Amino acid sequence: MTEVDFEEISSYQRYKLMASLIVPRPIALVTTLGANGVANAAPFSMFNMVGEDPPILMISINRLSDGQLKDTAANILHSGEFVVHMSDEPMAQKMHDCGQSFPSDVSELAQVGLTPIASHSVAPPRIKESPVAFECVLHEKLETESRYVFIGRIKWMAARDGLIDTQAWRVNLREYQPIARFGASFYTRTNDRFSLSDAPQEAPSVSTPIDEI
Repeated sequence: MTEVDFEEISSYQRYKLMASLIVPRPIALVTTLGANGVANAAPFSMFNMVGEDPPILMISINRLSDGQLKDTAANILHSGEFVVHMSDEPMAQKMHDCGQSFPSDVSELAQVGLTPIASHSVAPPRIKESPVAFECVLHEKLETESRYVFIGRIKWMAARDGLIDTQAWRVNLREYQPIARFGASFYTRTNDRFSLSDAPQEAPSVSTPIDEI
């Protein structure tokens, strides 16, 4: 076994290990509005759901190398509103390009060719190309030396037509194939799936596609 004392290595070394081992991670493409009214969009893979009652999710945003806040963090602190989008393969490159450094008076959406549309319950726009958007208000925040952790309370959700059955409350997983972060500049697809039985099995069985359960 390779043993590592996290108290004895640098924050950069910890990041390299954690970001490459705790994978795959879903990607939040977050839109916010600056105080200047410019729509900002940036991807974050330190992201996940936290709970359903209340319906909350988490995004973790590191500070810049000079200690300043990224536009997304500054905008959330200013307005308390943001929209979290899931990304699929057709929009993957544009999502990735939103991670470039643009001035705060330049909208990433316009620069990379994503389409802003009005949200239902918050001021920041949704992204038309995204399969799912969660409109959030700031529920809680945690500040550390290196980052802000924002807990967002979901107020409204919008999904691509045909993705959700709101009678049975099921997601059509055949039509939902978000991508995930897999360390460094690598991403992974989610269309290679298998299911596991809740009951112990004496021998392996042929997997059933998860969207047929």
